[in-house]
Amino acid sequence: MSTSASTPSAATGHARFPHLQAVIFDWAGTLVDHGSLAPTQIFVDAFATFGITLTLDEARGPMGLSKRDHIRTLLEDAGLQAQWQARFGKASTDADIDAIYERFMPMQIEKVGRYSQPIPGAVDALKALRGAGLKVGSCSGYPRQVLDVLLPQAKADGIEADHVVAGDELAAGGRPGPFMALANVLALGIGDVRACVKVDDTTPGIEEGRRAGMWTIGLSLSGNETGLTLAQLQALPDAAVVAHREAATKRLMAAGAHLVIDSVASLTKALAEIDARMARGERP
Repeated sequence: MSTSASTPSAATGHARFPHLQAVIFDWAGTLVDHGSLAPTQIFVDAFATFGITLTLDEARGPMGLSKRDHIRTLLEDAGLQAQWQARFGKASTDADIDAIYERFMPMQIEKVGRYSQPIPGAVDALKALRGAGLKVGSCSGYPRQVLDVLLPQAKADGIEADHVVAGDELAAGGRPGPFMALANVLALGIGDVRACVKVDDTTPGIEEGRRAGMWTIGLSLSGNETGLTLAQLQALPDAAVVAHREAATKRLMAAGAHLVIDSVASLTKALAEIDARMARGERP
């Protein structure tokens, strides 16, 4: 039987989200680690061992890329490159990127577990998706060695995906390319990328989902774009929270997000909106 052009080729048929098949998540700042502190702080610490001063805001700039690409992008910044040249008397090279990465990796592996706590609402959101018959994929800028530490701890706290792709294990590369998202499509047996939703707290992660042909939901307050722990966020006056939300939403929408919500605690409502838009014939 042929399928109409406006209907996913393998619709789920589940009553709650009948037009959707899978949700693909990022990890830090999306499911765990409110504020996405684990990767940012370790970048600051790793660069400091080379005598280079890197602020948390600077470290956040390329967040979402694979960690080696993240380091490369940081060193392309004029200010950091000037620091490097002042300290070492020459421009940074690929060998220097490798050296920083090799310094970064054991520090990240050692400390990632400290930041593995689920973001409030994440456990319930995953239960709701599975209860609705949706598959749960995931990908990360973290290399596999780091995920091998993070994933068991997250699982113990109720956070688990059906499939996980690490930022260093695809020959085609990582974000903002579509490759990790599409690897989830293949592994999960999804019949139509248009029935997938990518959820991410970074602009490269949103671009990844759009390039893969998926719906995309950005997270404004729980992740990299705001960069605050839950306690720090809750301590802010309402006006400051509104300002953070508006600034993050603007950046995520500019990257191509179809919707932006505060955190995964609001995910099921956002998915219902996307499903309704699909029922009206809209496609990502």
